[in-house]
Amino acid sequence: MKIAYISTYPPRECGLATFNQNLIKAINANLSHQTFSQSSLVVALNSSDDTNEYSYPKEVKFVIRQNQQNDYAEAASFINASDADACILQHEFGIYGGESGLYVLPFINQLEKPLVSILHTVLDTPTFLQKSIIREIAKRSTKIVVMSRKAINFLINIYQVPKEKIQFIEHGVPDLEAPIPNPVRKLAALKNKRLLLTFGLISRSKGLETVVKALPQIVAQHPDVAYVVLGNTHPGILKHSGEEYREYLKKLAEDLGVADHLIFLNRFVMEEELINYLSAADIYITPYFNEAQITSGTLSYAVGAGAAVVSTPYWHAKELLADGRGKLFNFKDHEGLAQLVNELLALPMQLLSLKNRAYQYGLQLRWPKIGQSYIQLIEKAIIHPDYSDKILRQIIDPGLMPEFSLAYVKRLTDDTGIFQHAKYGIPNRREGYCLDDNARALLMAVMAYQENGSAEALQLMPVYLSYIHDMQLENGDFRNFMSFSRQYLDEKGSDDSFGRTIWALGYLIHAVPNRSFVEFSQELFFKAMPHVKELVHLRGICNSIIGLSYYLKAHPYDDRIMQELNSLSEKLVKAYKNTKDEDWHWFEDHMTYDNALFPLALLHVTEITGNEEAKAIAMESLLHLERLTFNLSVINPIGNDGWYAKDQKTMPLYDQQAIELMAMVLMYCQAYVVTKDNDYLKKMYSCYLWFLGENSLRMPLYDSETKGCADGLHPGGVNRNQGAESTLAYLVSHLVVSQAFKFDHDLNLAKKKEVLQLR
Repeated sequence: MKIAYISTYPPRECGLATFNQNLIKAINANLSHQTFSQSSLVVALNSSDDTNEYSYPKEVKFVIRQNQQNDYAEAASFINASDADACILQHEFGIYGGESGLYVLPFINQLEKPLVSILHTVLDTPTFLQKSIIREIAKRSTKIVVMSRKAINFLINIYQVPKEKIQFIEHGVPDLEAPIPNPVRKLAALKNKRLLLTFGLISRSKGLETVVKALPQIVAQHPDVAYVVLGNTHPGILKHSGEEYREYLKKLAEDLGVADHLIFLNRFVMEEELINYLSAADIYITPYFNEAQITSGTLSYAVGAGAAVVSTPYWHAKELLADGRGKLFNFKDHEGLAQLVNELLALPMQLLSLKNRAYQYGLQLRWPKIGQSYIQLIEKAIIHPDYSDKILRQIIDPGLMPEFSLAYVKRLTDDTGIFQHAKYGIPNRREGYCLDDNARALLMAVMAYQENGSAEALQLMPVYLSYIHDMQLENGDFRNFMSFSRQYLDEKGSDDSFGRTIWALGYLIHAVPNRSFVEFSQELFFKAMPHVKELVHLRGICNSIIGLSYYLKAHPYDDRIMQELNSLSEKLVKAYKNTKDEDWHWFEDHMTYDNALFPLALLHVTEITGNEEAKAIAMESLLHLERLTFNLSVINPIGNDGWYAKDQKTMPLYDQQAIELMAMVLMYCQAYVVTKDNDYLKKMYSCYLWFLGENSLRMPLYDSETKGCADGLHPGGVNRNQGAESTLAYLVSHLVVSQAFKFDHDLNLAKKKEVLQLR
C-alpha cells in the first residue's frame, strides 16, 4: 500500500508539518514489510513562491507553492500518474491558497485516488466560504477525520456532513519515555526549580501574558518556581512583527518583578527532548484566549507525556482533560490560574494523581496505535472509495437540486420592481431598478407559475409587468434604468434590454397564466414591434428572436410577426457568414457575454420555421462554444475578465457570470427539443450544476441560506453579492431543468415500453 500525503512538511516549522511527518512514521511502523519509499510520497506546501524555500527530505516528491493555482493542477496530475493507492490530506484554512484556502477544492476534485481528509480546524461560526469548503472536502472524501467529538457535532449540525462520513481518531503522541534521571533537571537554569511549562510556536493568541501576570502570586508562595516558554515565534508573526510579543512578555515580567522566574528557550526541539521537558515539568499550562480551538497538538503531547495539565477551557481542553486528567481555569483569569497552581504545588499527591491519569490515557494515543487506525481507514477507502459526487445517476437527478424558493426574489422586490443589486444578501436600494432584470423576473415568475402553479409567482407578475409598462415610451420603445426615488435615469434603453423585454412578453403570451395578463402583455408587445427593425446589436436581436418565437407558438398564423422573425434571423445568419472561418464558427470576431444566446435563438427559429440553414449554423456554433467551455469535466464559461477574441490563444477563465450558464442551460434544452438527442439533457444538467459547485473552483454560487445566487466566480472565490441578474439566472435554470426532468422521465418510460413490447 502506498499513500500520497498532502500537507506542509518539515523542515517547515508548522504544527501540521510535524503532525504529517509523525503520521507517516506511525503508519510505516505498521507496514514493516515495506520500505519508506514503497509506502509513502509527500506533496508539500510552501508558503512562498520559492520552490527552494525549504531543503526537503527525499520523500517529498512535489512542492506546491501556496498561491500558484497551476501548481495544484500539476500536483493532482502527478499524484494521479503515481503508484499511490490513496491520499491523506491535512486541512487547515491557512495553508492553501485563495480566500480561506479555496485552491484546495479544484485540487482534490482532480484527484483520481481515494481521499481521506483530516480536519485540524472545524469552526462553529464559519463564513459562507469556509462552510462551503468543508462541505466540498467532505463530499469528495471517502472519510473525514476529526480529533475531537465536538467537531463531529459541528460537522453534522452546522456543515450537514453525513455522520457516516466522519471518523474520530485522536491526535497521536510520541511513543517515548523520559529517561531517569531526566537531563532537563540537570540544566543549570532549571536545577532545583519547580517548573511551569508551555511549548509551541509563540503568538499573541497563546495568551502567555496570563501566566506572567499570575507569577507574582505564585512566586510569593513558591519562590522556587520558574516558568519556561519553549519554542520559536510563529514564522508568520516573526515575518511581520518580529519578536514584538516576546519582548512585551519580558517587559511585563520586569514590571511585575518576576523577570528572574521567566525563561525563554527560543528554539525548536525534537520529540525526544520535548518529552524530557514535558516529563520534567511540575505543571504544563495552555493559557489560550479563545475557546474555538478544536484540536491542540501541544495539549495532546502534554497529556501523552503524563504531564499535570492546567488549561483554559477551549474545546479540545475540556474534552481531553475530562475525568480528572487535568484542571481548567477561566480565560484571561490570572488570579484563578495563580490560585490553582499554588494549590497543586502545595498538594503533591493531587499533582501526582493528575499525572498518572494523563499518562494512562496517553498510552492509547501513542502514534503506532493511531497509525493502525489510519491504516484500517485507508484500506477501506481503497476497497470502497464511495465518492458521493461520483455516484451513477439518471440524466437529471432532482434529488440533488435545492428546493425551489422565491424567498430571496421577494426580498429583492418592492412595489416598483426588482432591485438590480445587493450587498451580500441585502437589497442595495441606492442602485435602483432596470428593465433587464424586471423582464428576467417576469420571465422567471411566469415559468414558476407554469411549473407548479405558484401563488407567490402569480402575485409577483403584476409588479414586473407594471415596471415594464411604466418604462415604455409613447413611441413603443423602452427606457431601462430608474432610481430608488422613482426618477428615470435614461431616455432610451439598450437593444439588450429591449430584446429581453420582448422575450419576457412573448413568453407570457405563450404561457397564458391569466387572460388579463395576456391582453396587457400583447398591448405592450405590439406597441414595441415597430422598433424591432431598428435593432442593431446582435444580442438584442437574439433576445427578440426568442420572444417572437414564443409568441408564434401561441399564434402560429400571425404573418406579420413571422416576417419579423425571418428578418431578424437573416441578420443573425449574415453576421455568422461574415465572421466564420475554418477555426472560428461564431457570429462576431470576439465572444463576450451571454454567448449561448446565439445558437439558442437559431434553435428557436428552427423549431418555428424548420429553416435548415438556421439549424446547421445553430449546431455548428453550439459545438464551437462547447469545445471552448467544457473541460476538466466541468463547464468553464468564457470569463468576462477580458473576454475571448478570434485571434486569442487562451480563453480567460474568470470572471464567470451566472447569465452565461442560464443561456447554456436554455441552449441545451432547446437543442434537445429540436433534435430529441438526450445527450443535450446531460450537458444542460452539467451547466446547471455549475451553480451548485460543479465548477473550476468547486464552490457553490447558490446560497442555500438566503436562496439567492452569488454574482460571479473569481480566481479567489465567489463574489458574495447576490444581485437580481445572477439570482434570476439560477432560478430560470432551475425551472428549465425541472421541466427537462419531465423529458427525461418520459424518455425512460418510453424505453421501458419498448422493452416490454420486445418481450
